[in-house]
Amino acid sequence: MKLKETLNLGQTDFAMRANLPNKEKELQVEWEEADLYQKIQEKNISREPWVLHDGPPYANGKIHMGHALNKITKDFIVRYKSMSGYRSPYVPGWDTHGLPIETALQKNKGINRKEYSITDFRDLCKEYALEQVKGQMKTFKRLGVSGDWDHPYLTLAPEYEAQQIRVFAKMAEKGYIYKGAKPVFWSWSSESSLAEAEVEYQDVTSPSIYVAFKVRKGNGVVDEQAEFVIWTTTPWTLPANMAIAALKAATYVQVKVDERHFIVAQELLESIAKEIGWQDYSIEKTYKGEQFEGVEAQHPFYDRPSKLVFGDHVTLDSGTGLVHTAPGHGEDDYWVGLEYGLDVLSPVDSKGHFTNEAPGFEGLFYLKGQKKVLEIIEENGSLLHYSEFVHSYPHDWRTKKPVIYRATPQWFASIDKFRDELLDNVEHKVKWHHPSGKRRIYNMIRDRGDWVISRQRAWGVPLPIFYAEDGTAILDANVMNHVADLIENEGSNVWFERSATDLLPDGYSHPGSPNGEFTKETDIMDVWFDSGTSYAGVLQTRKDLVFPANMYLEGSDQYRGWFNSSFTTSVAAFACPPYKEVLSQGFVNDGKGQKMSKSLGNVIDPESVMDELGADIIRLWVATVDYESDVRVSNEILKQVSESYRKIRNTIRFMLGLVNDFDPNKDAVSKDKLSALDAYMFANFQTFKDDLLTDYEEYHYSSLYKRVMNFVSTDLSAFYLNVAKDIVYIDSQNSFNRRSMQTVIYQVLKELLILLTPILVHTCEEAWKSLPGVEGFVQLQDMPEVEELENSKSLINNWEIFFKIQSGVNKGLEEAKNKDQDPIKKSFEAAVEVYLDQEQTQKLTQLTDNLDQLLVISHLDLKDLDQTPDNALRFENFAVLVKRADGDICQRCRAVRPEVGSIQQAPDLCQRCYDIVSESYPEYFDK
Repeated sequence: MKLKETLNLGQTDFAMRANLPNKEKELQVEWEEADLYQKIQEKNISREPWVLHDGPPYANGKIHMGHALNKITKDFIVRYKSMSGYRSPYVPGWDTHGLPIETALQKNKGINRKEYSITDFRDLCKEYALEQVKGQMKTFKRLGVSGDWDHPYLTLAPEYEAQQIRVFAKMAEKGYIYKGAKPVFWSWSSESSLAEAEVEYQDVTSPSIYVAFKVRKGNGVVDEQAEFVIWTTTPWTLPANMAIAALKAATYVQVKVDERHFIVAQELLESIAKEIGWQDYSIEKTYKGEQFEGVEAQHPFYDRPSKLVFGDHVTLDSGTGLVHTAPGHGEDDYWVGLEYGLDVLSPVDSKGHFTNEAPGFEGLFYLKGQKKVLEIIEENGSLLHYSEFVHSYPHDWRTKKPVIYRATPQWFASIDKFRDELLDNVEHKVKWHHPSGKRRIYNMIRDRGDWVISRQRAWGVPLPIFYAEDGTAILDANVMNHVADLIENEGSNVWFERSATDLLPDGYSHPGSPNGEFTKETDIMDVWFDSGTSYAGVLQTRKDLVFPANMYLEGSDQYRGWFNSSFTTSVAAFACPPYKEVLSQGFVNDGKGQKMSKSLGNVIDPESVMDELGADIIRLWVATVDYESDVRVSNEILKQVSESYRKIRNTIRFMLGLVNDFDPNKDAVSKDKLSALDAYMFANFQTFKDDLLTDYEEYHYSSLYKRVMNFVSTDLSAFYLNVAKDIVYIDSQNSFNRRSMQTVIYQVLKELLILLTPILVHTCEEAWKSLPGVEGFVQLQDMPEVEELENSKSLINNWEIFFKIQSGVNKGLEEAKNKDQDPIKKSFEAAVEVYLDQEQTQKLTQLTDNLDQLLVISHLDLKDLDQTPDNALRFENFAVLVKRADGDICQRCRAVRPEVGSIQQAPDLCQRCYDIVSESYPEYFDK
């Protein structure tokens, strides 16, 4: 045996190598073959349930980094709960209905919907959706997300659709469902109504016009030659104008401009005059708004009256104080129209073209019709002023095209009937983790109108409503539940395959159908009703889950989406929220904070990152970000994360090497007998562990990440493990100091692997395989409990003096390394003098006899502070002087010792190494 090989324990090769992407795939195959998810559930079978209910991503297209952030964060939570005393099953799901799938079929597959029967087309939609689910599932699993992937929930599953209809039946039974022709967001590009959650706002340039309406009937109050002035940004709605709304309490003035007489709100006169360009005008008459009762204006280009009405929505903030009112194209207009018995005229079809109810504009797309409107009112003198302005306008969130308000017969959920109950539940029944979460959803529910839940599409869950011969809508919960049973057994295509009579219960009769004839609704439900009833289709039907869920977690946009629709339907149907806690996340942008898009070339593809770097890099990135706000990701950011990962991985690998000959059952030193240094590290680790568990409990992963990096870099690598090299590699195999240190390294490593498993599941599982004395999977372990040594707090405090001196010594060593002449390159080349007062010296010497070893230097002298030489490096209350150590380098421990070369039998060794080797290998020196 060569001398350099003797007892360099710990420098043994082991299994933990690089090539993370391939290793992750191998591990995942192993987990799947072992049915590890099921083993976790079995381990926790008798524990209290804690359920995070998965919000379903849309089954269309590849996943992006936003999906990764969301799913991995959920995985952090579920894994931690499963390892900390709970039964925490996770059932992933997908939203599989809706227009994007219909559009994708037509765009990607060349499917012409009109060439297929509705059921054949729906079958194609289902087939496409399942393909998308399969692809997304593969990527989510590759990210290391643990769940019941063999039994996900899909909104197209018959048992799910049936539960959705049963929720609808409950709401109908309570009188919350009604049909009306109220104006709703209408997407001409999708040919369907939209809910508020399906609308996003983008800046557009719109016309801003002032239009004069001549007086038709002055009622003896308003001069017959006068003209009411309105302001609007939607000239295309003028063909549907039925009235002008005024404010009863406002003061209006009639002003003379040239030879015309205009009526506007007095408070707005100055700004109107400036905008239109009235140079000389004079006030002829003053009115109170209430005097306009019964007055009529003349429509600017049709021979019909435009009544003067009153509405609270009229304000004096802008405009003219007189509001163009088209009940078929605006919600406020609609309610005023109901009050005054106005016709709800909406002369625009599903594709956005004018109908014959708008004479002169038939067949024109509404924006082309708008140009003609402007031409007509300019020609007849009604247009007083035209300009353009940029403002935020609603768009279809899928097609990105502008929407219109259009009155068509639609089915609604009447939010007003249970709004107070909703708001009370927001306030008192849910813990909203995001600081603004409660306020956001409260305001949305407080201000939202009734929910339009019908859609004019093919791919979705049918509205289970029948019509009698006299047109009466049948909202019978028993009938709806009968339909739900049919769908559960046969799938929702049964609604489209059978006649109304065949779908109704046997022998069903209704006074509105004396001949027993019925028809059925052709609209489907809003997809937000689909996903928003997932608690019924999943939590209430699966035995291993619970209702309400403990937590919902999605992006911050879901306050107006899934959080909202789930909350609304659950409170309506079951008088309670579907969740106890809500955690929300911001959006994922590029490294500059810009939205990712293919056109900008700034998209980061999770699959590409995993192929190159590994899933654990993405998982660690998720732990680094403050997800409550928008987060950033780029190749440069991922590179930085990779460096952090490498630091963690190398530290784990190094620690595995330090304990490769350690048997915890035979070699461990009891906690009360640990050396001073090891006792300190054990106590310090308990504090770190306690903080880490708190971060897990509070979902503060960025804080957790910072703690881990600080502990790994500072407490372990820069200090404890640096010292360990001189003990574990050098001391005799079974020496007390070596086994004491291995005891602590082993426990720290073992528990660190468990603690980091929710974050770096692949890396921790790989390292677990190389850890002595353990079996099975690290994912089956429970989170470690915090232990305390006697007087652990004072033990940690006592070491403050050492770290204070250590920082000074390190500063001195750094300066010595940077000297131009005779630099000291390695710390073992140094001898250090530390100048202290008597109290500090006493505290320091009480810690250990091996301070030089802890400072990783060859020699240390503690001297009186009063004797500090001028060339010493001074700090507060102490000083440091670094010199070159006397002697030669020991070829075994690498320390510089004066006795090296003087030991006849081992001239290359220091006395310490000679004693160790001669005791452990006496035969080496007998030769």
